[in-house]
Amino acid sequence: MVRQEELTAAVKNRAVEWSAHALRRMLERGISREAVLHVLCNGEVIEAYPDDRPFPSALLFGIWVNKALHVVAAYNPAERKVFIISA
Repeated sequence: MVRQEELTAAVKNRAVEWSAHALRRMLERGISREAVLHVLCNGEVIEAYPDDRPFPSALLFGIWVNKALHVVAAYNPAERKVFIISA
């Protein structure tokens, strides 16, 4: 299961990888990397996907500049790295 503390630590350690899909969607929707990282550190896990492969993932919800933002991210516990799937 993805835990908030793990995501925050990965962001602080700059152990973040962005999928091409996430970057495309962010560009289309005008979402900054800063906004996504803010949600990873300060948002709330609203749904967990512990059986996702290759790593467990989660849907997070947060507010950035008075706008709701959802982020899907996976976490690799062996490398302590977060993968941004979509935003």
